[in-house]
Amino acid sequence: MSRTITVGISDLNIAQAPDVLVTYALGSCVGICLYDVNIKLAGLAHIMLPSASQAPSSANQPYKFADTAIELLIRKMEAAGGRRVLFKAKIAGGAQMFSGLSNSSIANIGQRNTQAVKMELMRQRIPIIAEDTGKDYGRTLYLTAEDGLMRIKSASKGEWVW
Repeated sequence: MSRTITVGISDLNIAQAPDVLVTYALGSCVGICLYDVNIKLAGLAHIMLPSASQAPSSANQPYKFADTAIELLIRKMEAAGGRRVLFKAKIAGGAQMFSGLSNSSIANIGQRNTQAVKMELMRQRIPIIAEDTGKDYGRTLYLTAEDGLMRIKSASKGEWVW
């Protein structure tokens, strides 16, 4: 019987088949799914901001940022037997949730988060094989460790699988 493991905001975790990872409230935040098909190992991080270097007091919150969270998720998966060269990524979120705000740095935080995630995954040489980012609505993301499927649910748009 599978367990559902919840990944909170500014959090990350891993799971092996048959378990499922889930994260809620992906608005401007981005969910990063990593998967190693050989050992059916899944990893999920829920980041809020692009870079730890932009927040001087961030040392105690490394899961909050794209650059530090992805690195730590990779390490956690490798410690569980995953091989980085086999990892594939899927990402979701990065919506423009604050379009009514006049401060453009806040209004486009979803886009900046998505760009930071893509740059870090490219730096780590992990290919993105599926993406559901942008737009103007929130998402819930499920990652199944059995097959690496990313299922997205949206209150306003329904449900789909990548």
